Formats: sequence, structure tokens, C-alpha cells
Amino acid sequence: MVTRRPNVVIVISFMLACAIAAIAVWVLAQMRDDALRRAQDSVFNVTLLVERDVSRNLELYDLSLRAVIQGLQQPGVMALPPAIRQMVLFDGSASAKDMGSMLVLDAAGNAIYDSQSQIPRKINGADRDYFIAQRNSPNVGLYISRPFMPRSSGGGVSIALSRRLSNPDGSFVGVVVGTLRLTYFSRLFAGMNLGNSGSMALMLSDGTMLMRRPYDPKVIGINLTGTPNFERFTQADSGDFFGTAAIDGVERWYAFQHIEGFPLLVDVAVSTRDIYANWRHRAWIIGSLIAALDVAIIALALLFSEQLKRRLEVEEALRVLARTDGLTGLNNRRTFEEYAEREWLVTKRTGRPLSMLLIDVDNFKGFNDLYGHSAGDDALMAVARCIEGNVRRPGDVSARYGGEEFAVLLPDTNEIGAALIAERMRAAVEAMQMRHVASAHHVLTISVGIASTAIHRFTNYRAFVNAADTALYEAKDAGRNRILCYPVPARADTPGLVAQPTR
Repeated sequence: MVTRRPNVVIVISFMLACAIAAIAVWVLAQMRDDALRRAQDSVFNVTLLVERDVSRNLELYDLSLRAVIQGLQQPGVMALPPAIRQMVLFDGSASAKDMGSMLVLDAAGNAIYDSQSQIPRKINGADRDYFIAQRNSPNVGLYISRPFMPRSSGGGVSIALSRRLSNPDGSFVGVVVGTLRLTYFSRLFAGMNLGNSGSMALMLSDGTMLMRRPYDPKVIGINLTGTPNFERFTQADSGDFFGTAAIDGVERWYAFQHIEGFPLLVDVAVSTRDIYANWRHRAWIIGSLIAALDVAIIALALLFSEQLKRRLEVEEALRVLARTDGLTGLNNRRTFEEYAEREWLVTKRTGRPLSMLLIDVDNFKGFNDLYGHSAGDDALMAVARCIEGNVRRPGDVSARYGGEEFAVLLPDTNEIGAALIAERMRAAVEAMQMRHVASAHHVLTISVGIASTAIHRFTNYRAFVNAADTALYEAKDAGRNRILCYPVPARADTPGLVAQPTR
């Protein structure tokens, strides 16, 4: 039973604490995965939203560029008055918020048509990348420039979208170009919730940074080619990964998307610190509660185990007291009888020899009367030590049988072996030379009666005990300080070991 095994209580409690901790760890792991999945879903949604918004607005602006090209190809449009021609060519699209100027530049890069003025401003864009790229190749299509500061007043840092103007033979005529202020992307990014350390970036496909959140003017226009994150951006049209930003060194989870139809890519990232911030807070609370619970379980188990050990020790002490003679420390009569009856049944079943010694302290009443009860108790303890000192085998049992009488049970021992052991006991008591003037031997002595199944067949256990008792009284009647074995053939008048009858 568990209640009889204190260590089992500790083991079970420890296993219970481990099980609770394991469940808590599993729950926390699931919560951590859930936090990551929620963050990933949010980032994917933001990426998709930004990609669609940028794509839609750039597509509208590109349609405006195409409309200008188509208008320029219509002879009737060129013949219109300047004010009407400006309205037809530019149709008011360039007046939208964050849209800058829309210009038509000739082959030399000079503005010949201007969305903001009927008389074109004196602007030359021959040195700009959006002009050079179109001039050098007829197959560029829509070109998105690197960030620049417009030469005309009233605009912030912008990018330009340009398309080539060609003659029917394919020769270069000029470009149609429109500018877009980066404040558009800044406002777009600012409306997204990415946590305290999240980031967003819009880049050209060649790695040029167009806009980034958190915003830093020094970052706009730098090229990230060769950085680990950008290299991963170029490996697929879209994807996600954990990475560390080259700009600020923050570890984030990135989702990126190349904007279809445009040489742009957008990445949205949320820092791992922000992803797991709420999870860490909950993990600390849950972990602390589970740890406290486990400690309480183990502590209670230890206390219970300690109390159980003490209880078992007390019970064992009570059992010992119940089975032991308080004065001599030998077994008491009840314990001896229980053990002797079990051995008797074994003997009857197996036929093995069983011997019993009944021992009596000679003239003990006179010793008590002469020397006092305290000395009598000392004498009994001394005799018990002599008896116990000669009962060496694990199966042998000695006991205080009552008053000054003692008993010894010797399994697997015939009458000769029993007599030898009894003689050693008698000699040991006599050798103590404990003065006893009321005795004929002048020292404390014992008499021993022996009964053995090896030389006599007894009808039952009680007859076996009575036989040992008969031999003891015969020894006392014969003068004490001697041993006799049942049946006693003749009175023995000399102390010590008497001749034993044969079978």
C-alpha cells in the first residue's frame, strides 16, 4: 500500500508535478505557435493590402502616362489651343494628392508640355535616370526611377514614372514622365499596425530603398544589394522568413511580395519581441503559477512522507513493544507462541527436527528477597544476554516466557544440538559468578529442560511444550544448575550436560 511506503508518495508526487509541468509546457508551446500564426496572418494581410494599393495607384498613374502618349499621337490634339490641349493631354490626373508634375520631354530632355503650366517651365531632365534609361533602350516600358529631389519648387523627395516616346521608325523622340511624392508611401505605411519594432519597406528590384518605416531620411535611396535579407527577397516572387535587418539589426519575421507588373517589391516585418510580448507575459504568469503549484505538491509530499515515516516508526516501535519483553529485550511469550506454532506446523509437514529449551533461573525468589528487586532485574537481564548470545542462527528464537523463565526454539535441531546450545547457556550464566548465597551453588545458575521431535513423537504442540516443561522440573528436582532432555531416563545428580538417551 502507498500509505506504507513514504518514498512512493514522493515519487508519485514528483511524477504528478512533472506531468503538470509537461502539460503547462505543451500549452505554452501551443500558445507561442498561436502567437506566431496570428502575427503571420496579420503581416500577410498587411503585405497584400500594401501591394494592392501601390499596384492600383501606380497602374492608374501609368494609364495617365499612356493617355498622354496617345494624345500626342493624335494630330488634332496638337492643333488645339494650349489651354485645351493641356486639359486633353493631362486630364487633371496629375492634380491628385501626392502627384507631382507630369511632363513631356523632347529628345534633349527639355520640357515641351507641362501639366502644371500652359507655358512649360524651363526643366531639363536629360541627366535623370528615368530619361537616360528610356533614351538608351526602346524596350524599357514603364520605368520607375530612384528617389530624387525635383528641381521645381513645392515638391518633396519623389520618384518618377516614365515611358518612351518614339517615332514610327523607333527612333527616340523623348519621354513622358510623372513624379510621385514619397509622402504617399509614408502615409500608406503609417496606417499599418506592426507593433513597436515592426518595419515596412518598398524597394526597387535592384535593391534601392524607396520608403521604409520607421522612417529615416538617410535610408531613402540606399542600395541593399548583397545584404542577406535582400538576397532572400530575390529568390522568389513572394515568401517569408526569420531574419535580421541590415539597417537596425533587429530580428524580425519577414513577409515579402514582388508587385506584379512593376519593378518593385514590398516587405512587411514584425519583430520577434513584439510577436511574443503578450505570450511572454502570460508565460511568466502561467509558469510562475505552475512552478508554485509543483513546489507546493512536492513540499506537501515531503511533509506527508516525513509524517508517514514518523507514523511508521511509531507503529514499528509499538509493534516491537507489543512483541518484546520490556525488561530483557527478548521476545515476549505471545510472540514466541506465534512463532513456535508456525514452526510446529512446518515440522509436522516436512518432518524436520524441532527442539525447544525451557529455562528457569534457580532459586530466583530467594535472590529477589535477599538482594532486592532491582538486583533481580539486573540478574534477569544478565541471564537474557547469556541466552541471546548463544542463539545465533536466523531461525532461532528466544523469549522471556514468564517471570524468571525463558524459552528458546531451535528449528532444524536435534536433541544433541539442542543440548550443546543449552549447555553453553548454562555455563555462561554460571561463569558470570553472580553471588547468590541462597543457592546451593553460591552463584546464580539456570536449569534447562529440552524437548525435541527428533527423539519423541508428540501428538500436538501443547504436548511438545509440556514435555520441555517436564524436563525442566526434573532438572530442578535433580539439584538445579543442569540440563535434561525429555524423556528423562534417570535422575541426574551432577550439574552440566547429562547423558542423552538414544532413539
